[in-house]
Amino acid sequence: MGSQEEEMLVQKICELYDNISKLECLEPSKDVDLLFTQLVRACIPPSPIDVSKLCKSVQDIRSKLIRLCGQAEGLLENHFSTILGSYDDNPLHHLNIFPYYSNYLQLSHLEFTLLSNHCIHVPSRVAFVGSGPLPLTSIVLASYLLRTTSFHNYDIDPSANSKALRLVSSDPDLSQRMFFHTTDIMNVSSSLQDYDVVFLAALVGLDKDEKGRIIDHLAKHMAPGALLMLRSAHGARAFLYPVVDPCHLRGFEVLSVFHPTDEVINSVVIARKHPKPTHALEQGLGLSPMILPSKCSEIQAFNPLNHGSMIEELAIEEQHS
Repeated sequence: MGSQEEEMLVQKICELYDNISKLECLEPSKDVDLLFTQLVRACIPPSPIDVSKLCKSVQDIRSKLIRLCGQAEGLLENHFSTILGSYDDNPLHHLNIFPYYSNYLQLSHLEFTLLSNHCIHVPSRVAFVGSGPLPLTSIVLASYLLRTTSFHNYDIDPSANSKALRLVSSDPDLSQRMFFHTTDIMNVSSSLQDYDVVFLAALVGLDKDEKGRIIDHLAKHMAPGALLMLRSAHGARAFLYPVVDPCHLRGFEVLSVFHPTDEVINSVVIARKHPKPTHALEQGLGLSPMILPSKCSEIQAFNPLNHGSMIEELAIEEQHS
């Protein structure tokens, strides 16, 4: 992509931001759906654009756009969770009414594959931070891929947890393995030691500083050796979601960074909590830095759903202290 094409892309995104920001309401509607569909289509094609190098005015628009996307996504999930919760039989039998359900299936399968590459045993307890009213990742993983694992879903919004609980309460299996906690994850400490894997939703921590504080908190309280799964964004997709820079994962060993190039929007970062005791990490200036990758290679993605994505992996050579 040349500089002229990048300029045209940024101009298109800024025009869409201008139209989205003028909407009176971000609840699902014909106008809202159309504008966000146009935005996603503009951002999905693979692009070498580096959003961190854009001018300040565009950076400001990007920050505002991510927040608008977050609000719209929350309202969309709330809308469909309410509809699903109204079914008399098991609401989980009707998940395909959610317009992006297939994307969640693909993303969850990708994350499971990545997790399987770095996790020797099936995790017994998983935490999902920022699960929302429609916790599709937890539901998909628990239903199809991690069928003996218990899932602890954390969200700061009591109404979101109430709606989510309604979805699984009539399911004889998931109602016994999915739990919901209404709290700010920054107020959770000792309980984080209980999880083999912690997922951090893309929209938990909408700016770099907020995301960094949450990651540092997880680094301090997660069990040594536990895995952290984060969602990030790459190229033009960084206009939709915050970027997690692997360099900011202090206290973790970064294992892989995957950048899909198909309709799965989020990049996936997986890291392992440093095996040293927490007090050792806190000596000196802050937390221990992450172990940097020794090489970078581009590989063909593992592709169980045959959607043809290319994934960039940061290959970490084994390092001994």
